[in-house]
Amino acid sequence: MNMLFIGDVVGKGGREAVKKLVPELRREFNCQFVVVNAENAAAGAGLTGSCAKDLLSVADVLTLGDHTWDQKGFDSEIKLLDRVLRPANFSKKQPGKGWGVFRNPGGGEVAVINLLGKVFMRDSAYDPFETVEEILAQLPSSVKTILVDIHAEATSEKLAMGYFLDGRVTAVVGTHTHVPTADAVVLPGGTARQTDVGMVGGAVSVLGREVKDVLYKFSSGLPNRLAVVENGPIRLDAAVISYDYMTGRANGIQAIFREVVI
Repeated sequence: MNMLFIGDVVGKGGREAVKKLVPELRREFNCQFVVVNAENAAAGAGLTGSCAKDLLSVADVLTLGDHTWDQKGFDSEIKLLDRVLRPANFSKKQPGKGWGVFRNPGGGEVAVINLLGKVFMRDSAYDPFETVEEILAQLPSSVKTILVDIHAEATSEKLAMGYFLDGRVTAVVGTHTHVPTADAVVLPGGTARQTDVGMVGGAVSVLGREVKDVLYKFSSGLPNRLAVVENGPIRLDAAVISYDYMTGRANGIQAIFREVVI
């Protein structure tokens, strides 16, 4: 079987690109299950209920990250969104869930786990390594296919998580830095890994933001608004993970990208 994982979706342009391209990618790569990181989907920071429903029209599950609570009212909305995950290593007092087991339309079940890194990230997050151990211990033995999205700044932390989980999960994919890494590989134990999948945002941008705004901030040192690129060519970065759903072992991972004009 094949699973499609899509990197951080940035703003309305990113959402429109996902809706346009995901049905095509499902057919092209024969993907039965689609997971999208949506933590920048609402105006470039966070998610709303309406944006979530928009993306869930073409995706099976959405994951989040450090911007989970940036949009006002989402702490209430997430309670009604069964297919949206926030980082599992947030405090248990926070609403929503950090992992779930979902039916795969192509057959079997898929467990999706959302983690937040700690290096250069939010100090309030718990240890992602300890958290994922606790989750794996709770999963039913019948669930073989497990995908982990580790939303983290440091490549070292994401690389380490891949090796930590090798042979125990189907795939470990990294998000957050918006730049795809050239290291898509199946590790010796049968776990597919890519340190960062990339983003869905402006093809001519800095991490999905207007180039001129980012250059002004870097060159002047002054704070300013970094507008999201909403129109023009939008780049979609993703990974196609091939696996045996009877064992959960990956047998391939391919980094892909597409562009579409919005």
